[in-house]
Amino acid sequence: MSALTPQQIADRVRDGMLLNDRATRAMGMEVTDIAPGTATLTMRVREDMLNGHDTCHGGLITTLADSAFAFACNSHGELTVAASIAVDFLAPGRKDDLLTARAFEVSKSGRTGLYDCEVSNQRGERVAVFRGRSHTMKGKPAAGNLAA
Repeated sequence: MSALTPQQIADRVRDGMLLNDRATRAMGMEVTDIAPGTATLTMRVREDMLNGHDTCHGGLITTLADSAFAFACNSHGELTVAASIAVDFLAPGRKDDLLTARAFEVSKSGRTGLYDCEVSNQRGERVAVFRGRSHTMKGKPAAGNLAA
């Protein structure tokens, strides 16, 4: 058997993580793209995601970005968790908006990674920017069986 390519590992991580990621599935998120160090997820803003101002709750926008961050930092195949995050909201999300979170690796050294994520709506307007720092658990697979 041949070794898996980095893209095959990222694809298997996506599939394995989605099986167990109940929060991502419950919010209707979809992983539209994944590659080593990067992931793109989408989420349609539903009525039950609106706050008292009739805009998407900031915690749910953060959750979308955090999920993109999680898929991006686990895409290398080793179990990786968030160590810290920061998010800035730039514009509101509205009912029926299709929000897209694009996360990408800025730096990865040893067990520490740094990832940026931009959340935008279907018009390409930035809704939020997010930065996450990750910690990798060496030797533990990110999801399921990553063997060739």
